[in-house]
Amino acid sequence: MKIVIALLIFSFIIIFHELGHLLLAKKNGIKVVEFSVGLGPTIIGKEFGGTKYSLKLLPFGGACQMLGEEDMDNTEAGEEGTYYSRSVWQRMTVILAGPFFNFILAFILALFVTGIVGYDPALVTGVTKDTPAYDAGLRAGDTIKKMNHSNISIGREIDSFFLYNGVSTKPIEVIYERDGEKYETTLYPEKIKKYLLGFTYNLTDSSVAVEELEKGYPMEEAGVEKGDIILEINGHKILSGKELNQFFSAYPLDGSEVQMLLERNGSEFTVSITPRFISETYSVGFNYNLYRDKANAGQVIKYSFVEVKYWIVSTVRNLGMLVTGRLSKDDVGGAVAIVDMIGDSYEETKATGSTLDVVLQLMYITILLSANLGVMNLLPIPALDGGKFLFLIAEAVAGKPLNRKVEGIVNLAGFVLLMLLMVFVFFNDIMRLIGR
Repeated sequence: MKIVIALLIFSFIIIFHELGHLLLAKKNGIKVVEFSVGLGPTIIGKEFGGTKYSLKLLPFGGACQMLGEEDMDNTEAGEEGTYYSRSVWQRMTVILAGPFFNFILAFILALFVTGIVGYDPALVTGVTKDTPAYDAGLRAGDTIKKMNHSNISIGREIDSFFLYNGVSTKPIEVIYERDGEKYETTLYPEKIKKYLLGFTYNLTDSSVAVEELEKGYPMEEAGVEKGDIILEINGHKILSGKELNQFFSAYPLDGSEVQMLLERNGSEFTVSITPRFISETYSVGFNYNLYRDKANAGQVIKYSFVEVKYWIVSTVRNLGMLVTGRLSKDDVGGAVAIVDMIGDSYEETKATGSTLDVVLQLMYITILLSANLGVMNLLPIPALDGGKFLFLIAEAVAGKPLNRKVEGIVNLAGFVLLMLLMVFVFFNDIMRLIGR
């Protein structure tokens, strides 16, 4: 089932991408020979408006074949209606339409997701006393607006700031809002000892179930199992993921024993757990919100844009980390990893949520993948839209058509390299799955 769902999502995203090329090609007077859903041999096809619309055998992907696009001998304007008969600026809009339509698709889906489940305001949920954040004046309920040069609109952007920049001895300039007034302050991170219990939970759940356990960590060693519900910690009642997050904000783990009341199959039991020392690290001493609040109509539109921007920026930053070596090959996932991720997400949501929850989760994954595909296609790599756009820029600067044969050879070489990269990533995905 996971493979079918993944194929449907992939196909939907790619078809929407190709639809962008189709509409802009027709608008600019370029004849589209064939627009296909799927790949491989044609099952059924019908011509309409000079374009053959086809359903292919392999149920994934799609293509938009424009007249003369692959004719590398066409160095002049040539036959009317061909790709190369249009101006360089018209061809630019056709090439950019595919990635742009991916961003449009992501935005449309974000409207539904944000309209139903809301957005994650960039709120400070807790500040520990005698920490850099507390000394700098931050308090629970403040809204973070900017960190150094990064604008902050949602809680996940605070998360991203720490992920991509890290926390070290460097000060962090913060602009925050309280009661409608903006304030500026500076955080000076301090070295702390980091302790972990070794489990994950959902911030948005109305009750706190243990989602995952780290093998060999204190929670697992204490006999806690996946699905156990946390009721109390050290006598403090815990009614939601939000409250558990606030508890750890107010009472950070310091190596002291933790008394935890849990429920399993309707029976309550207590365990004593000693957090494990992990490492010394730097901290600023505040926790931030990752749960969602309901949004009004204006906020739905605003934060749908923010949602798409967040995934675009995250994709670009991840590519940057890959280039600089901060991410390794083991952090890169291809089609197999994505199918596995979609399948796991589908099964987990189906087991614990409603049909609406499943649909929203799949929409959320589609937003992520569509924004990702849009960015990847804009990379200046031959055979991708970004590579084609680079050739068009060169043509615009030169003021005359480039050598189509050279362009064709470069695009072919780029395509071969992309295929080799896909094989490498596929093999890497398989080895990672085998090593689980």
